[in-house]
Parts: sequence; C-alpha cells; structure tokens
Amino acid sequence: MSAILSADDLNDFISPGVACIKPIETLPPAPTTPDDNNAASSSSNETEVILDGQGGAAGASSSSSAAAGAAPAQISLTDCLACSGCVTSAEAVLVSLQSHAEVLATLDAAPALRVVPDPTSASGFSVAGLEHDDARLFVASVSPQTKASLAAACGGLVSAADAGRMVEALLRGDAGLAGGGKFNNGFAWVLDTNVAREATLVLGADEVLGSSSPSSSSSAPPTPSPSTPARPILASSCPGWVCYAEKTHPHVLPHLSRVKSPQALMGTLVKTALSRALGIPPSRIWHLAVMPCFDKKLEASREELTDGAWAGGAGTGGGVRDVDCVITSKEVLMLAESRGIDFFSTLRDERGIPSLPPPEPFPDATLHNFLFPSGGTRNPPRAAGTSGGLLYHILQSRAAQTPGAEIQVNRGRNADVVEFFVAVDGEPVFKAARYYGFRNIQNLVRKLKPARPSRMPGGRPFGSARKPAGAKSASLEYSYVEVMACPGGCTNGGGQIKVDDPIVMERKNLSGKPGPQEQKEWLAEVDEAYYSGDEAERVGGAAEGGNDVVGGVSRSYIHDTLAYWSRMTGIGLDRLAFTSYREVISDVGKDKAGSAETVVQLAGKIGGGW
Repeated sequence: MSAILSADDLNDFISPGVACIKPIETLPPAPTTPDDNNAASSSSNETEVILDGQGGAAGASSSSSAAAGAAPAQISLTDCLACSGCVTSAEAVLVSLQSHAEVLATLDAAPALRVVPDPTSASGFSVAGLEHDDARLFVASVSPQTKASLAAACGGLVSAADAGRMVEALLRGDAGLAGGGKFNNGFAWVLDTNVAREATLVLGADEVLGSSSPSSSSSAPPTPSPSTPARPILASSCPGWVCYAEKTHPHVLPHLSRVKSPQALMGTLVKTALSRALGIPPSRIWHLAVMPCFDKKLEASREELTDGAWAGGAGTGGGVRDVDCVITSKEVLMLAESRGIDFFSTLRDERGIPSLPPPEPFPDATLHNFLFPSGGTRNPPRAAGTSGGLLYHILQSRAAQTPGAEIQVNRGRNADVVEFFVAVDGEPVFKAARYYGFRNIQNLVRKLKPARPSRMPGGRPFGSARKPAGAKSASLEYSYVEVMACPGGCTNGGGQIKVDDPIVMERKNLSGKPGPQEQKEWLAEVDEAYYSGDEAERVGGAAEGGNDVVGGVSRSYIHDTLAYWSRMTGIGLDRLAFTSYREVISDVGKDKAGSAETVVQLAGKIGGGW
C-alpha cells in the first residue's frame, strides 16, 4: 500500500509478481440450482485475484462470479506491499472496513454522544445519549502531512495550518459533516498528531540513548520499556516497513523500536483518557485518524494496538481498537464530496477560513493542556525531514549531552540514504542513518542478516553480515536508523494527493498524463507546504530554557504528562506507550481451515471490534 508501488514512482518501483497465488477467503455462497452451477462453472475462479487494469477473461470472470456470490478478490497495486507477495485476505477485510463511506455510515448510525457539564461528577462532565446502543463519541486526529498535501492542492492559496483548519471545519463545523446526514453528527474534538509526535520523540530518544539521555529537571522516573531493542534500533512508525519486516525479514524484528507511532499513541491516549474521565467503555468512543498512508489502515488493525493486548486485566476483553478508522488525504476530499461539500470553496471563501468556535474542554484539565497547547503545534524544521523528525531529535538529544558536539551529514548513494554523525573534536561518538524506499531498505536488511556458521572445520562464517578481516561492518555501527517505506518520506505517502489527480491537474491546467518530473515538482510543493508552518519554538506547558529542552520539546514536561496519564488510567506506561511485533508466516500451500472455521474467524474479526 505504499507509494513505492506506483508505476510513476521516481526511482523505487518494484514490479508485482506474474501471478498472485494467494487464495481468498469468502463466506460460503448461497445455494444454487444445477442450472446456476453450469452457467457459472466456466467463469468462476475462487482462487483468482484480479489485478487492477487486467481485462479480458479475467474481467468477465470477476463480473460473472460476483453474481454467483463468490467474486474473486480484486486487488489494485495500491493495495499491495512490496513483500514478494500480497496483502492477506484477512488484511483485505480489515482495510475494506476503513473508508470515507465507513465514516459516514458510523456518523449516521445514531445520534452522537455529547459531553455536558456535570458538577456532581468527579471530572465535572458526564455523557448524554447513552440510551442509544449505537451512539458514539467522535474524536479525530489529523497528521501534518495530510495538511500539507491539501494545502498544496489548494494551489498555494492557503498554508498547511489553514488547510488543517479546513479539515477541522469539515469534521467539526456546522458547514461540514454536521450540516447534513441523518443526525447532523460531527466530531467533538479534532486533534493534531504533532502533540503525540512530540511524546514519541522523547520516548524514542530515551530508548536509543538509554540512561545517558539529557538529565531531566523533573522528578519523573526514566521511561520504562518492555525490552531494549538490539542495535541498531530501527524506526517502527512506518507500518509498510513493519509489515514488510514481519512477513519477509523476521531477523530484523529484534531491532525494531518498541515505541508506538504517533497515530497509535494518540489512539491509546484518547480512548483511555476519555473512558476514565467520563466513565464510559472505550467501545463507545470512535477515533478517526487522517493519515498520508494507506498502510496506516493496517496499523490500526493490529491486534497489538487494542486494549485486549496492552491493558492486561484492565482491558475490556473484546479487543477494542485504539484507532477505529483511518482515511487518507485523498479520502478527505471524497468524504466532503459524499456530503455535497466542495472542500476548496465551502470551507474557505474570499475572506479566508471561517472561524470555528473553540473546542469543548477535554474532560481532564492536564490532558486538555497537552492536547490543545496554548502556543499551537509546529512541524519539525527542514533539516528533520518530512517523517516526523525522530532521527533529528535523537541526534540533537545526543549532541546536547556533550558540550561542543556537532552534527555532521554524509550523503549516501542517493537522496534517500543519508548518514549522520555526532562528533566531538572531529571524532564521531554517535552514528545514525536514514533509509527511505524499499530499494534502500533491502540493502539495509541484507546487511543486518545474521552470518551463517561454516560447516567446514575452522571455516569462517559466511553471509551478508560477516565482518571482513581487519574491518568493521558499517551497518552494525549505527545506533539508530530511520526507516520509511516511501521515497522522500511521509509527504510522499500512498494516500496523498498526487499530481495526476483531477483536482491538481485542473488547478495546474495540465493536459495529458503527468510524468515523473511533474510528480517530483509536485512533491516539492507539498514539502514546502509542510515546512512553511510556524517554526517558532513551543514548549508545551513548560518554561522556556533548561537543559532538558531539545528542539522546543521539553523532556520533563512530556515525562510528567505521560506519568500523569499512567496514574490516571492505572496502567503502566510500559504497556500504554510501547508495542511489540511478531513474525507473520505465510499459509500459501498449507492446509486451510474448513469453511465453517473460516466463517467464524472472519465474523469474529468483523464483529469483535475488528
């Protein structure tokens, strides 16, 4: 599902296999008469997967078998991962449940829950509308890369911050979704994932630098971690990369960072905080994430990111997901169009972005200040890249430990491979790297592959990870590697608006199919919108200055807030903020479960919070 599987990609296209042999899982077809069976026998193929763009007999098979109730799966290139295979049928089911249509269906299922002041409640708030079983409290979080993509699609007429307000107007304002639908439902809060990103920056730096992290003025204890990953620690916030590693290179799983991604951390925080403060089960809270990447839908579907996995005995037991639905930047426009809203005109006029009333107070004052900082949120500086800046923050944190240290950059074989050093008096003391795009990722995992012992007596180990005599393996010198599936980073995610999308072609007066150069220029516009935000340094809730402030992020403030969250929920931070991974073994060619068992499994995934 990553952008690298686009035929128009600049330098990282991986061709799909000649044929997909992954059998599909479907519910049993309805009983048919002998005549029906004869008519369908020549065209139905229960194990065929139709790739987007195929026609002829394949297309006929698809249409005719659909009528018989057992349509072959149709998987486009945007549905696939570059993992020498395809998404599993279970993943296809999970992804199909996340779309702009699902957002509208959920909004129209029942009147939304409302948070109302209640002096008799311990939190000062209570919830109205609980008598409707399908009623939900709606919360959304929006990524900065999505805002940049929509700002660029506006033709440069608005900033990324303005585009963010337009998204908020769509989700929360009267002129947006709340102006239509069966119950005029909208979202109670629209959050910026940058606040969760800042928490992951601090947790990630602690994980990589360990106890040698910059000392905190806070009395908060060091952040616990379920286990320390092996060096080099590899970033895990890109779900395309994580899925690729789990399916094809399990030897790198011990290296993956255990810190949750900003999307996952925000989901856990929102569900647990609202559930505790309002006294409602997390299943009554519906969290939408707006992301630049289709793979984020798979991340939201991970079993590890449900309360059944991380809450232990405090969970609901039903595996309630932290993020219920993910839509992409493209799907924001589809969501607006489905309600007859022109995103670029209805939510913006000649006077600018219509003002919105301030959000209702979050039912916890400490977390309200964290989620809605008075100084607003900001994107990382240009030097940090477009993927959140975790590597850059770790470099800054390491440099802050040693007076006189400086960060040095060594460009690699292409623009998506960069090495970084923290040097003191010209001598490197810390080494890290950035690897973007699957072509470069394959080189990285190949270097990390364990050497195999020789069967010959006295023979040297062989394999990609063996160390040449008298030299060190360069890959193993890294302390941290920021790995992203998409070339160029997250602003180039597969769910972003592309130059060949009709809205962009119309605004740019383009005729004919744009080529790689046009896409490269378009991506530069998105990047510029991403960096154009207010770069004024903000320290959420903490005083400026002090040696625990790195890049405008206060480590002590983040630790204090996370410690408060842990006490509020009664769950350890090692479970709330960290996750785990597991090897995924293909079942192609192996004995399959019977049809009855398959139906039970699929039904459980669909109806059990999945």
